[in-house]
Amino acid sequence: MAETTVASKMVTFIITRQDKPESQAYSETFKVPYRPNMNVISALMEIQRNPVTAEGKKTTPVVWESNCLEEVCGACSMVINGKPRQACSALIDQLEQPIRLEPMRTFPVVRDLVIDRERMFSALKKVKAWIPIDGTYDLGPGPRMAESKRQWAYELSKCMTCGVCLESCPNVNERNSFIGPAAISQVRLFNAHPTGEMNKEERLEALMEDGGIEGCGNSQNCVRSCPKGIPLTTSIAAMNRDTTKQLFKKWLTV
Repeated sequence: MAETTVASKMVTFIITRQDKPESQAYSETFKVPYRPNMNVISALMEIQRNPVTAEGKKTTPVVWESNCLEEVCGACSMVINGKPRQACSALIDQLEQPIRLEPMRTFPVVRDLVIDRERMFSALKKVKAWIPIDGTYDLGPGPRMAESKRQWAYELSKCMTCGVCLESCPNVNERNSFIGPAAISQVRLFNAHPTGEMNKEERLEALMEDGGIEGCGNSQNCVRSCPKGIPLTTSIAAMNRDTTKQLFKKWLTV
């Protein structure tokens, strides 16, 4: 009897769709057969195999992004029941029905649940979130990072550029150029690296430009929503301190 009940159970999805970047958004409802331990991605795969609405209308398959399916790549970010999160780790048994899926609106929508994260990647380019080692491969081993520093730096390195922190931040929107908490935290990470520290001032200067760290309103939504538990507000506070020091340093050297 229990097996029959599970087999006949259906899960209802209301999905916000958009055919093109310039198209109007609309909603479609789907019903997917329930399976124990299924997540949102597995449900989207069912809809892709059989793109028929709850009303029996044949439609186009819903488009979304995914890759690792284990909350590492950050590709499957979307708004699930009003909360930005990863679809791969969103278990059906833990979600209230009907389950509503929407694209993250901080970023331009490409199609359906697929978004363009260019704003986030441009922010990382602006702060030079990398270790410049081109041409130094023949210099031998680099300096070692102290274990006490490595432990907290590792937590910052878990960022998977999913964009959830930007989606939840009220200060990241189309009306301003705020780079968001992820890029600020990456400045802290790379400035802590013994080799990355060589470009420390350059990264801090980038944070002091328009759209930089002054755009943070301290809502703390980012740290509450980060799927990897990264201490984003701690990084923002640390970078506030470092940019202030950098500003005084510039004044004293003028």
